[in-house]
Amino acid sequence: MKGPATGMLAGVLACLLATPSAFAAEHTMLVGARIHTMDPQQPQAEAMVWNADGVLVDIGSAATLRSRHPQAEVIDADGAVVVPGLIDAHAHLMGLGLALLRADLVGASSRDEVVARLTAFARELPDGAWLLGNGWDQNLWPDTAFPTTADLDAAFPDRPVWLRRIDGHAGWANSAAMRAADAAGARLADAADPQGGRIVREAGAPTGVFIDEAMGLVEAAIPALSAEDHARALELALDAAVRNGLTGVHDMGVSREGLALYRQFADAGRLPLRVSAYADGEGAALDDLCSNGLYAHDGGRLQMRGVKLYIDGALGSRGAALLADYSDDHGNTGLLVTDPDAFRATVAKAAGCGVQVASHAIGDRGNRLVLDTYEAALPQAADGPRWRVEHAQIVAVEDIPRFSRMDVIASMQPTHATSDMPWAGARLGDERLAGAYAWRKLLDSGARLALGSDFPVEQVDPRLGLYAAATRQDLDGQPPGGWLADQKLTAVEALRGFTADAAYASFDEAHVGQLRTGMRADFLIVEDDPLAMPVGRLHALRLRSTWVDGTPVYEAGQAPRD
Repeated sequence: MKGPATGMLAGVLACLLATPSAFAAEHTMLVGARIHTMDPQQPQAEAMVWNADGVLVDIGSAATLRSRHPQAEVIDADGAVVVPGLIDAHAHLMGLGLALLRADLVGASSRDEVVARLTAFARELPDGAWLLGNGWDQNLWPDTAFPTTADLDAAFPDRPVWLRRIDGHAGWANSAAMRAADAAGARLADAADPQGGRIVREAGAPTGVFIDEAMGLVEAAIPALSAEDHARALELALDAAVRNGLTGVHDMGVSREGLALYRQFADAGRLPLRVSAYADGEGAALDDLCSNGLYAHDGGRLQMRGVKLYIDGALGSRGAALLADYSDDHGNTGLLVTDPDAFRATVAKAAGCGVQVASHAIGDRGNRLVLDTYEAALPQAADGPRWRVEHAQIVAVEDIPRFSRMDVIASMQPTHATSDMPWAGARLGDERLAGAYAWRKLLDSGARLALGSDFPVEQVDPRLGLYAAATRQDLDGQPPGGWLADQKLTAVEALRGFTADAAYASFDEAHVGQLRTGMRADFLIVEDDPLAMPVGRLHALRLRSTWVDGTPVYEAGQAPRD
């Protein structure tokens, strides 16, 4: 991705990356760039200066900063463009890392392709080990019905196979995996559907697909990963994130043990970006926040001050809770994966502890339940709690103004719209599409949008989110003009959703999300101008380097970590 004009910067970066102690000037100045600050008071600049602690101390014209800081070490960006570091406001770091250790089924266009990929992956596995995979999506297949055990059993009669759907809200098992679940006590043939889950059956017998909370019946039998496996998964995920221009991630659903691993990485200086972790529902991590207070690591790159809750499932597996039947599955209105009374109790608990609440809601019924619960509980919350609805995917039109009125953040993922558009209309019908993936309506109503990807459900690359937000098209430019095109965002609005507004959603707006004096020097150097290039090319925005605290954590052309 590097052009011939990047040689000087590449040399400076190589020095920084190889021997940081050799680059110990009190101040560092970056010049030769067009800087988009996302600061309304000073939207553009030519140069910026940061101190040895990675804090910006000056920003403005190159001539002025050169005269003010004559002793600063100078980095010439050689005509490149600088933007604040991108923040993914909804993602799953450990989920991405684990996916990178498992068979990749994303984009598989048929059952046969799934089996072929699994067969290739299984060649490297020890005898008897579980074959785990992620990313299948029956909506991409010629026959869009859910798969069954029979689709896997011929190739894998004895090895247990467990495959998570692309949205993480359904799993697919072969017969060997179901036998292992029964040996662990599941008794699948006779088991009742758990609260918030469904065992898909045919003639009363499980077919091999388990939706939402029913997945735990099989996953309880999977051997636990080692500490080394978890550390390797996190390392892979962090590396993938900075390689794609992320300087921050809001990690949704982190356990007490997961936070302990992140703390180990932070203590050892191995967190190359900022992680805002959200506790995994009503459990030990939330209890710790209530007992010990909100958590922030001294290094400034790790915090936990919120909790992630669930109210419903996902649209692709027909688990999103709808106010009326699915248009393509009459009699089915989806699933409430958490009992509403239990949900209300946990929201009230978080409010009493001063913990930010972020709730997964996909369907219009799910979103209404969350908004109703928030409205009742907000008077007991701390001032300005910044509660969030994660996804806010299908919202009844009359509920859209409630986000702004209650100061609830809509945490949305642009690539969900472009992934779901081939079949969302069949699920919902035309009338409900009026409140589907309605970024423009929410923004125009006064709501704040924090944008993310939900990786590994979608790809980790935030440039795909910028592109989807501004075009509402797939990478082939389809459909012409964009799907539900009146809901597009501008490039500036999309960039703000991945920078300043994402930072606001995690109470970080005083530190990151903009480039101005007193804030952290988290930024990207890119070859193209995302606010001037055609929006149809945003997905191809060329990244030169990723910087956190004024230090490069990735340079294009770097070899992946071992």
